[in-house]
Amino acid sequence: MLTILQKEITAYLSSLVAYITIGLFLLVLGLFLWIFPDSSILDYGYADLGSLFNTTPYFFMFLIPAITMRSLAEERKEGTFELLATRPITDWQIVLGKYLACLLLVLLALVPTLVYVYSVSELGNPVGNLDTGAVIGSYIGLFLLGATFVSIGIFASSITKNQIIAFAIAVFMCFFLFSGFDSLSGLLSFQNAEIQNFGINEHYQAISRGVLDTRDLVYFLSMIGLFLLLTKTVLGGRKW
Repeated sequence: MLTILQKEITAYLSSLVAYITIGLFLLVLGLFLWIFPDSSILDYGYADLGSLFNTTPYFFMFLIPAITMRSLAEERKEGTFELLATRPITDWQIVLGKYLACLLLVLLALVPTLVYVYSVSELGNPVGNLDTGAVIGSYIGLFLLGATFVSIGIFASSITKNQIIAFAIAVFMCFFLFSGFDSLSGLLSFQNAEIQNFGINEHYQAISRGVLDTRDLVYFLSMIGLFLLLTKTVLGGRKW
């Protein structure tokens, strides 16, 4: 597994795709946070990072599928997956190795956003007037959200040999699972919020408030485990 992880990280960092994708993510996010009037932190009048944590999930819907789309689809298209499968490694090691490599890239994309946290903290009056607990909770929520989206992207990449199709499937699934249940609840005029609990957004917002509930953690871990299991099942299908 560590060999696959090392191989994937080296392959990503030796190509321009990862740098361009992460660079565009940080550029567009910076424009939304500091330039565009409707979401600019400077227009709020107080030290708040709500704009960062409200917009990042939607950028993740495109960033993460762009990172994961080649993980398995390219292996199958170029015929190298069969070579990989002949090595003394299990399907779980292949899946986890590629999953962890993509997750590390997502973390690399998140690290530069700490500059925004420092900037807002310094701009506060007094300096440092920032809800640290909410910020930490929001970053934990972003990490769990990113981990879930990566598992979805890996699954989408396993069911097709075309990277563009894998990207499109992953974007759709991430969007639907994140906000589709909220829209469905409003569309069907449900009187309770039970259907919203199936969506990722409900649990992400709960963690972003700085409250780590066991139910939210179990939800994210279950989603990650489910899609990794589905990916392993798809890979195991070659033996059927």
